Amino acid sequence: MDSLEEKTVKRETIFDGKIIKLVVDDVVLPNGAASKREIVKHPGAVAVIAITPENKMVMVEQYRKPLEKAIIEIPAGKIEPDEEPKLTAGRELEEETGYKTDDLKHLVSFYTSPGFADELLHIYLAGDLKKQANPLQADEDEFVNIVEINLDEALQLIEEKVICDAKTVYAVQYWQLLEATK
Repeated sequence: MDSLEEKTVKRETIFDGKIIKLVVDDVVLPNGAASKREIVKHPGAVAVIAITPENKMVMVEQYRKPLEKAIIEIPAGKIEPDEEPKLTAGRELEEETGYKTDDLKHLVSFYTSPGFADELLHIYLAGDLKKQANPLQADEDEFVNIVEINLDEALQLIEEKVICDAKTVYAVQYWQLLEATK
């Protein structure tokens, strides 16, 4: 097969919510057969690796309904329409943790689950953190506990599956590499 492209012949929107849209595409496969694809459309998101001068990573503990449990994650959030990802990263860092920075470095962007979603996640490294006396307020439906943990604690929380999402595992492994090169 020369082309792997699946040609969409029909799209039906099943759900159009505040964060995601679910569509079902009727497609023609490269071999000419017909199939359906269920796709989650997402505006994109950012996540921030924030390490304090005391060498602790700033994270948030948050209840995640799909998992039916609280987990610990790096600060992250959805990109608003027409918002630059770097601006989103700074805003989310301050809203979720109370820290602010003018030093955000883009590390990587990747698709979180390309088998069924188009969400593109941009990860930033935050330097020169400053704790704000009056930080931006979190979203009204967002409840988080701020935690600052060292690398050994982070690795233990991965073992315990308290840190269990891809972006945060990536962040801890990135931190581990940084420490190894010091």
